[in-house]
Formats: sequence, C-alpha cells, structure tokens
Amino acid sequence: MLKRIGLELLHHIPFTAMGAVAGIIVMVIIYFSNAPREMSNSLFYTLHPIHVVLSALVTASMYRMHNKKPKLWATILIGYAGSIGIATLSDVIIPYLGGGALNIPMEFHVPFIETEKMPYIGVAKWIVINVAAVIGIAIAIWKPTTRFPHMGHVLLSTWASLFSFIAFGIADWIPLLPFIFLFLFLSVWLPCCVSDIVFPLLWVGGETEREHKHH
Repeated sequence: MLKRIGLELLHHIPFTAMGAVAGIIVMVIIYFSNAPREMSNSLFYTLHPIHVVLSALVTASMYRMHNKKPKLWATILIGYAGSIGIATLSDVIIPYLGGGALNIPMEFHVPFIETEKMPYIGVAKWIVINVAAVIGIAIAIWKPTTRFPHMGHVLLSTWASLFSFIAFGIADWIPLLPFIFLFLFLSVWLPCCVSDIVFPLLWVGGETEREHKHH
C-alpha cells in the first residue's frame, strides 16, 4: 500500500503542477483586470460543488471497482466522507492555512454547513454541497468510473482553491505568486490522491486483486 501511494503521488506531480500554473495565470489576469471579489466568490461556489460531485464519484467508484462485494452503506459513507471532507480540506482549509502563513487576512468558511444562499440560484449552500455529494455517489453506484472524473477532480480542485484565496483573502497577490503556487499545488496534490485512491482502498483491504488503474 505504501509503495502504491508513493507511485500515485509521483504520477500526479506533473498534472497537478500544470493545474497550479494555470491557476497562477488566471490569478494574474484577475488581478490586472481589477475583477470584483464578488466574481471570485461566485466562481468558488460554482466550482466547489462540481468538485464535490467528481470527488464523490471517483472515491465511491474506486471502492466499488476494487471490491468483490461492495456494500451500499459503505459506498455511501466512503463517497460522502471522501468528497465532503477532502474537498473542504483542499478548497477551504489549506488555502486558509496558507493565507495565515503568508499573513493574509482570510475569512474562514465551511460550505457544507453554511446556511447562506448560493449566488444566482438562491438555494442554501449546505443543501447544494450535500446534494452534490449525493449525485456523485449515485452515479458511482449506477456506473462506476474514475479516469476522466479523476482528471477533472484534480483540475477543478486547483481552481476552487485559487478562487478561495481570491474570494476570501485580501492581499497584493503578485509578489506572493510563488507561494500561492506552492499552496495551490499542496492543496490539490496530497488531498486529491488521498481522496480518490488511498481512502477508498483502505476500506477494500486485502480483498482487491487489481492494481490501481483509472477506468
């Protein structure tokens, strides 16, 4: 298991780094266009639920595809915990801690329990986020798949983390870009691999005979 984790982490370095570079480019564009913070807030609350859908789909699918007799209750539990927990860590907590490390005033928020309404659609945030997890789990039960959802999960997580910085932090971002790149990379690289690969496989234990491969 430790060898597999190490190989997966190494395998995901290039793609995660490219996603972080793309995020830095977007941050520069937003900075010089003087886009309002409200736009970044709306983008965060658009990308974060989609991230949760893909995370739940991949996590639950990994469990079902690598388990000879997957249990429904375990699929639901793994999909929910692996998506809500890891997406919150990746999109919210790590950017918040990164902002604190850089002395950036950051607003702390927990989307999956927030009662405020989502931008544009007017539905409570906690409802949208939790329904997003349910949708991902339902798709995994119907037709488990990991390959393209996993790639989308990594990219969306990078962008959600980026807009978390911009929407909930106030700073002169340009001098901080090298550090933002580092925190964007870390906020996606380890959590997403843990969520999509390590966490569900821990529940499979010795039952699986497959080597991990995204399908």
